[in-house]
Amino acid sequence: MKPRRIHTLHRPAVGAKRYPPLLFVHGGYATAGCWDAYFLPWFSSRGFDCHALDLAGHGASEDRARLDSYGLDDYAEDVAQVAQELDAPAILIGHSMGTAVVERYLERHQAPAAVLMAPVPPTGILGATMKIALTDPSFFGEQARATRGEYTAETLESIRDVYYSAETTSEDLIRFGPLFQSESRRAILDLTLLAMHFGGRRPALPVLVVGGEKDAVFPPAVLGFTAARWQAEVAVIPRAGHTLMLDAHWQTAASRIAGWIERQP
Repeated sequence: MKPRRIHTLHRPAVGAKRYPPLLFVHGGYATAGCWDAYFLPWFSSRGFDCHALDLAGHGASEDRARLDSYGLDDYAEDVAQVAQELDAPAILIGHSMGTAVVERYLERHQAPAAVLMAPVPPTGILGATMKIALTDPSFFGEQARATRGEYTAETLESIRDVYYSAETTSEDLIRFGPLFQSESRRAILDLTLLAMHFGGRRPALPVLVVGGEKDAVFPPAVLGFTAARWQAEVAVIPRAGHTLMLDAHWQTAASRIAGWIERQP
């Protein structure tokens, strides 16, 4: 495969590096910037060497015009390309769609550990999509408006209800807007048909599955399905919504993740 031009953010560890590097993989409709609002500065200040990539067609990476041609396997190749350029094997931290990308990566590559935040369940996104369509049918239109930077009170309420906790302010939602974009249709199809994917081996490695107590997309009740695949520890962040790295309760999530990493051998 010809290497793609993949943009990355790097926040070096403050002081001596005490742990393996961290490689953050964003979710659907997002960019690497979603990690830089809070997580990258917070983790780097605690001695973690932090990297976050824009998947192909996202953010400042190449091929925005070809976004719809990229699927989960392509995104996993992006992760592999970035990971092999680091000076040590990285702990992978994925969010939502990014967890499916991390899992694809792990079918072919090793890692010291992985953190799966608000993971897409093994059954895929069809159930979650149908639930949102039935309970909040205006959401998809409001999400499209938000992606274009158009905000009304209804838009903000809908986005907060699905993706964030009630404590996340409207001002923050507007500030986070530029961190998101459209998503690949092929990737969405891959996520919809995830149950039909028969992957390769699953390596034995420490895995932490993290979810928000108030996640309206993948609620805590479904975290166990992902955890069972990896014999993983589960952490539920009180009062937090789906977008854990930007939610009003982001620091609780970050502290829980950092504490778990620091306990690994």
